[in-house]
Amino acid sequence: MGDDAAAEPGFEAQCAALLHEAAAHRPVYFMHGNRDFLLGAAFAAQAGISLLDDPTVLVFMGQRWLLSHGDALCLEDTEYQRFRAQVRTPAWQQAVLSQPLDQRRALARSVRSQSEARQRGPDMVWADVDAAAARAWLTQARARTLIHGHTHRPALHELGDGMQRIVLSDWDLDAHPPRAQVLCLSATGAKRVDLR
Repeated sequence: MGDDAAAEPGFEAQCAALLHEAAAHRPVYFMHGNRDFLLGAAFAAQAGISLLDDPTVLVFMGQRWLLSHGDALCLEDTEYQRFRAQVRTPAWQQAVLSQPLDQRRALARSVRSQSEARQRGPDMVWADVDAAAARAWLTQARARTLIHGHTHRPALHELGDGMQRIVLSDWDLDAHPPRAQVLCLSATGAKRVDLR
């Protein structure tokens, strides 16, 4: 809930310390998602990480890979898209970041609680990435593969014309079964690695 959260002892400071330790050994890159979009340059500096734009093209092993959080492509979830448009504006972010940290944390808990209630509702439609929008992004980026999270239904989806998207898992070690995967890119392609 803002860069100043990591200045106090707690979860955010622990995250910054762990990231800083990892970044001491190799470069660490961070792309905002739907829960951490208020982190900025001060947190990145404290954690020793580099922020990535969404989307970002990664050129690796002679191939272009398009990286995205993925939420901007879930076009059928119109309620979420309205929320996303609101919270990504500088005016909204400035207004929220001007509040005391405890109020921001309460706001985050409230928004998360509302989201979970909505997900349990009978009218919930689990929107997925819009295939046409994904193909358009890939074409514009001159890439063949989109790698994203947000929907957290790990799979490989063929998009046609040699394009595909790879969906990352979420991490939830308390789930049954626990989930914690990473995607490793190498000369042989993309491979999922289970960290459990």
